[in-house]
Amino acid sequence: MTTPPFPSRLPDVGTTIFATMSALAAEHGAVNLGQGFPDFACDPALVEAVARAMRAGHNQYPPMPGIPALRHAVATKVEALHGRRYCPEREITITAGATQAILTAILCCVHPGDEVIVLDPCYDSYVPNIELAGARAVRVPLAPGSFAPDFDRIAAALSPRTRLLILNTPHNPSATVWSEADMRRLEALLAPTDVLLVSDEVYEHMVFDGAEHQGAARFAGLAERAFIVSSFGKTFHVTGWKVGTVAAPAALMAEFRKVHQFNVFTVNTPMQHGLADYLQDPAPYLALPAFYQAKRDLFRQGLAGSRLRLLPSTGSYFQCVDYSAVSDLGEMEFCEWLVREVGVAGIPLSAFYGDGFDQRMVRFCFAKRDETLHTALQRLQKL
Repeated sequence: MTTPPFPSRLPDVGTTIFATMSALAAEHGAVNLGQGFPDFACDPALVEAVARAMRAGHNQYPPMPGIPALRHAVATKVEALHGRRYCPEREITITAGATQAILTAILCCVHPGDEVIVLDPCYDSYVPNIELAGARAVRVPLAPGSFAPDFDRIAAALSPRTRLLILNTPHNPSATVWSEADMRRLEALLAPTDVLLVSDEVYEHMVFDGAEHQGAARFAGLAERAFIVSSFGKTFHVTGWKVGTVAAPAALMAEFRKVHQFNVFTVNTPMQHGLADYLQDPAPYLALPAFYQAKRDLFRQGLAGSRLRLLPSTGSYFQCVDYSAVSDLGEMEFCEWLVREVGVAGIPLSAFYGDGFDQRMVRFCFAKRDETLHTALQRLQKL
């Protein structure tokens, strides 16, 4: 039997770097600080809330945009944190994680021949999503080293074909955050255009040192053109549940839901009920910045005496390091060596660039138990 040949929709896409490094870490018994997920349990109260929902019979299809209680809870949370009220009925949709939300946002508004601006380095799903829509990704680099936005280069990238810009703050992989001034500059830059915005804010509750998350909902000129994406998986340490949210003006959300109903239709019912119940108490997500800042500080203090140069980590649960004082190897080769010889897995920053830009930097994830971090630090301190 011969399978008929067909042209690939994503001919340049292979196994993700996250899967590659996780497999290598498992093979060598390395501490996996590569893939961004916690190795600790979520709040038992959240598990119990989902179990109650199952026992109560909430096990069939929910409404396509999500159960009303959860959409109302999300709208209340956004208003309390950012001062903008979204209509739960028309402007909030529950998604199968943030990745599905981003793909759906792109597919609902991007047409073949359009251009979408992405800021390099960027999360690895963005460009394949754009290509699946038949559009062209226009990569605009963030400033090397500081990862600050270069608004002159963003302005130069705007064209009559620009349909969408993808923003990510707090930023993966650099662990930087956009300031209020940055957001206002973007707001002014997009004001005379019809360019839409996907604002990937999955790390919204991981902003450190007393700073506030500057979400797109806070800025009227951005909110009116934005699909704002968040993730319960990241916020509540349940990445495997794959439940996220999108907030957008009604006109945008109407188009979003047209695609959503045909690529996923609905999202896990008992988890939606459990999350709606759990969100009644804001304490868990309000405590998250301090929780992750403590882990960041533990990790940074443990590396302070090593030859790894720490870059600032002002948001997300990542820490980037410059290893140029340790090795002349390229980033991928260094990460492979680090797994085999040191017993710690990280992710080469070059994997997040379209051109594989190599700065001798590695991204580590500190969303781990303290014991896990101590083990990794003991090994990294030998460098």
